[in-house]
Amino acid sequence: MDNFPSRPSILVLLLFFPLSWADSHDTVIKCLSDQSNQLSSIVYTPTNPSYTKILQFYVRNRRFNRTTTPKPSLIVTPLTETHVSATVVCAKSAGIHLKIRSGGHDYDGISYVSDDPFIILDMFNLRSITINAKTQTGWVQAGSTLGELYYKIAAISKTLGFPAGVCPTVGVGGHLSGGGYGNMLRKYGLSVDHVIDARIVDVNGRIMDRTAMGEDLFWAIRGGGGASFGVVLAYKIRLVPVPEVVSVFRIEKTVAQNATDIVHKWQLVADKIDNDLFIRVLIQPVTINKKRTIRATFISLFLGDSDRLVKLMGNDFPELGLKKEDCMEMTWIESVLYWANFDNGTSVYALLDRNSNVNFLKRKSDYVQNPISKEGLEWIWKKMIELGKTGFVFNPYGGKMSQISPEETPFPHRAGNIYKIQYSVNWDDERIEEDKNFISQIRRLYSYMTPFVSKSPRGAFLNYRDLDIGTTENGKNTYDEGKMYGVKYFMGNFERLVKVKSKVDPGNFFRNEQSIPPFPS
Repeated sequence: MDNFPSRPSILVLLLFFPLSWADSHDTVIKCLSDQSNQLSSIVYTPTNPSYTKILQFYVRNRRFNRTTTPKPSLIVTPLTETHVSATVVCAKSAGIHLKIRSGGHDYDGISYVSDDPFIILDMFNLRSITINAKTQTGWVQAGSTLGELYYKIAAISKTLGFPAGVCPTVGVGGHLSGGGYGNMLRKYGLSVDHVIDARIVDVNGRIMDRTAMGEDLFWAIRGGGGASFGVVLAYKIRLVPVPEVVSVFRIEKTVAQNATDIVHKWQLVADKIDNDLFIRVLIQPVTINKKRTIRATFISLFLGDSDRLVKLMGNDFPELGLKKEDCMEMTWIESVLYWANFDNGTSVYALLDRNSNVNFLKRKSDYVQNPISKEGLEWIWKKMIELGKTGFVFNPYGGKMSQISPEETPFPHRAGNIYKIQYSVNWDDERIEEDKNFISQIRRLYSYMTPFVSKSPRGAFLNYRDLDIGTTENGKNTYDEGKMYGVKYFMGNFERLVKVKSKVDPGNFFRNEQSIPPFPS
């Protein structure tokens, strides 16, 4: 558990809230105290000296850490599965909105912010990880981080890994329930393609595994967003083989160094090249010699040695000009540190650090299904330079991603997508006008990209949370509101998710600004 200050008694008056709010939360506290003798160890109110530190530690976007940001009137930090069950039962009986947070990396903050009176169920204490090298499987609790998972795997094997994200502080619960992708997706697909069991608390407080919950709910929580259906406690995962030696490279090219032609060629090969190879491209407006230009950075993970990598690139992507001296060979766990931007030689213990540098940020997403022409790229570069700071991350698909049916999991963006785009802008200035400026920038770039990306609907990735594409007020029109963003995230799987939701949570207790709605009553 994190080193937070000691916790005084929580049975205090909730003076910061209107009486009706205080009544609801007093009801929750009374209910929890009836069900647990560890109440003072798991519940924080705003008058508790540790409340602010607990709340802010897992806020990963400073846009949602202002004095004006709505705050929860309780934070519950369960130590056991039964604490989670009790919190669900008590919040439901009190009629209070429950937000569920595993790592806090939701880009638009909906795991810890709400305009309604709400409490946070913060899962960070539920971080047990059990790896079985013999069966090549593991159980991972939702409050674990990806870094902790990778560390545990590497501690027992140099030839096992797991295909998930590159940021080590991301929480497992949110990452896997939203799909989960990383730099081995062309070889192995998404994280959810390797989930074989789960434990969840449903709306009635029941703790269920895959058998008890049934295949429909198990399907839904592997990419459909777990927080719409219950509280995911843990996932059982199947590990994947990795070679003893992997290779990485990082090569930068500006427009003057032929970046446009190279990015264009990347579009033609990145989803078709050997499945052992993943090449991400960062596209950023930069200033070089007092002139604004575009820089493309090619970052790779190759599941093999550098000799084979250089030969492969020479045959299929010679335009990048890769040489053996550009490559570094290392173990898979060292590549995890490399991709997380740690210095070479950093100890694997760094993956256990939950602290994270937090900026103001905004993200958006798109899918490209046809290569953008060189002229199109040049026009996009011009617009990026005009706007100022917003950049792209291009993530290639193909390989295993094209071999799995779009209905296999709620995540539908499989065959037919060359690459996924993440729109990305960070800033440090706290002034509200800067917030408006950068959000306007990223929205304008998203608009400019309309001719080049998927259509009818324009696809989006749930784990790149973007409230711009639609929200619901969870009222009488929640189905129609939910369909606006639901078909972008889930395409043809949206209706099946609604059917599951209507069965397991018809009263819509588990809800947020972009949750799966039930069918209209």
